[in-house]
Amino acid sequence: MSHEFFKIISRKDFQDLLKTFSSTGTVMVPIAEAFGMVLAEDIVSPEDLPPANRSCMDGYAVNARDAFGATESNPAYLECRAELKVDQNPEFRLAPGECAAIPTGGTLPDGADAVVMVEHTHELGAGTIEIRKSSAPGDHTMLKGEDAALGETVFKAGHGVRFQDVGLLAALGISQTVVHARPKVGIISTGDELVEISSPQKVGSIRDVNSHTLRCLVAQAGALPVNYGIVRDDLEHLKAMLAKAIEENDLVLLSGGSSVGMRDLTVQAIEAMEDSEIMAHGVAISPGKPTILGRSGSKPVLGLPGQVTSVQVVMLSLVMPFIRHLMGDSEAFSAKGRPMIQAELERNTVSKPGREDYVRMKITHREGDIPQARPIYGKSGLLKTMIQADGLMIIPADTEGFYAGGKISVWLI
Repeated sequence: MSHEFFKIISRKDFQDLLKTFSSTGTVMVPIAEAFGMVLAEDIVSPEDLPPANRSCMDGYAVNARDAFGATESNPAYLECRAELKVDQNPEFRLAPGECAAIPTGGTLPDGADAVVMVEHTHELGAGTIEIRKSSAPGDHTMLKGEDAALGETVFKAGHGVRFQDVGLLAALGISQTVVHARPKVGIISTGDELVEISSPQKVGSIRDVNSHTLRCLVAQAGALPVNYGIVRDDLEHLKAMLAKAIEENDLVLLSGGSSVGMRDLTVQAIEAMEDSEIMAHGVAISPGKPTILGRSGSKPVLGLPGQVTSVQVVMLSLVMPFIRHLMGDSEAFSAKGRPMIQAELERNTVSKPGREDYVRMKITHREGDIPQARPIYGKSGLLKTMIQADGLMIIPADTEGFYAGGKISVWLI
């Protein structure tokens, strides 16, 4: 088999092919289970939150005009109309010169538009309150509907649910929501050289690393990993295992067997599946060039490099965003969700034009200065470059590298 089999396409073109696959079906789940999942429907607020103007502090509800300009040396004096309870709905209106004692979370009476914290007041007796700090409308209050207004779309379909979002849903009394189901992802490791991790080390064998790291990354992306173990370099065995994995999962990942060589059977196995095609074999990124994208029916099959560093970079740059896409994430392929840091590059870093380089980087923090970023070089079969790395620097395909001393963005991993 010649190297001409590779038909290298850009990362963007590869991603465009990934985008042709549809998202998973939808399920109704309790909001606690929605964390990390993607909304399949808009969330519309069924009520105002809060339902009335509330106090954020213990203190006195006032009309800000009555306390404007008050200081320690020039206090304002107001008459306390009532001492409100946290669950009380005031049925009176503050008159000019009046205030009301109010706890945190208490409802403001009509006529009050601010709260003066209790530590800035003093009780003089006979219901007179000395106000020692100026007040402005809105001080220490939450306004009706400020968190969410009745009928407002608080989250759109395609939004990934964060812990703070779950809090808002709970506050609105929404106990269940419709999300895209977590895809099941089958993981198959291929190669005669692979052995289980419990096997003793010996020349000519390699413990199966990829099925374990892939399992972690699939779960981190929000999907459900299903491990099918090690498959030897036997086409019939691989075809049988691949058919089983395709039937039982939404996406199948095969690690190993994606480069050009006599024992590389991934392409043959995918092509042997019912209603199948190879959509791409080769992507212009480094490491990770020999990545395969195939299809069997409506289900995607990805042939990943066997090299441990290569497969991890491909997972981070392509497969994990693809999993989020399958989960309905409308921004899965954007860089929006990536934790980034700005740093100064320590040394010149050269890249081969025409491919997108993912350079492993070590970050050193310096007090009061921009962090330093040092490239970590090493073979893609070595684990230590990813172990030592704090992040990845991406060198675009149309760039020959970056100069030392320049400011760069590092994707923290």
